[in-house]
Parts: sequence; structure tokens; C-alpha cells
Amino acid sequence: MPTIKKEIKVHHGRNIKRFRDILDIKQETIAHELGDNWNQGMVSRLEKKETIDRPTIERIAAIMKIEPDAIERFTEDNVIHNINSFYDNSTFNFQCTFNPVDKFLIALEDNKSLYERLVSSEQEKVKIMEKSNVMIQELIKNLSK
Repeated sequence: MPTIKKEIKVHHGRNIKRFRDILDIKQETIAHELGDNWNQGMVSRLEKKETIDRPTIERIAAIMKIEPDAIERFTEDNVIHNINSFYDNSTFNFQCTFNPVDKFLIALEDNKSLYERLVSSEQEKVKIMEKSNVMIQELIKNLSK
């Protein structure tokens, strides 16, 4: 019995919108990057088209810094398949390439150093203010004589 291959329709405009939303890029930004003859409304209408010509897809993909094939081939079925395959057939094995305790101790020393510099700076400010206060009191005494 021959297998029936289901032809999956890819909606280019919807894919552009998905990637644009994921990357947090506004339609106005895409329109601006495409040139003076483009505006937000034109990008909105483009996102409603099922098929878009390859040169336009390439320009938009370059603006979004993604591969044009991502726009042309992205489907929910592929994503679901990838997610299921990844989580069903894999184990989580995380190995740290550094010692987290060492990194924590380094950060702690950095914080201590910053705190000591802050205290030193504040002490200098207090000394300057005390000298200014003494000078102002002497000036007041001289003026009152």
C-alpha cells in the first residue's frame, strides 16, 4: 500500500509575523528598512499573504537577521515534532565548566572592594564638609567683629 504524503502549506506572511513578534520587531521598523516606498500598512498586508516572492523574503530575513528558509519552511507540525523528539529522547545532562563557588567568592570580593571604596569616598566627603564648616564659622566670626 503506497503511503500518502500530506502536502503542508506554509503561510509565508504568518511566518514573517511570528518571527517579527518573537524578535520584538515592529512593522514600522521592517517598512523603514525596506525603503521609502514601504509603510506599516504594506508590511501588514504582506503578513496576510500566503506566498511571498523569494527576493522579498530574503530582504525581510536579512532585516530580521534570520535565514530565508526559516520563513519559507516554518510550520507548527515541524516545531511540535522537534519539541516531542527533543524531550522524549533526551536526558538533561548539565556539566558546569567552572566552579560556581569560586565565581561566587570572586563576586563577593568584588563587592567588598566596592564597599570599601564607597566608605572611603564618604569619609573624604565628611572631612571636606568639616573643613568647609570650620572655614564658614571663622568667616562668620571675622564678619561679626
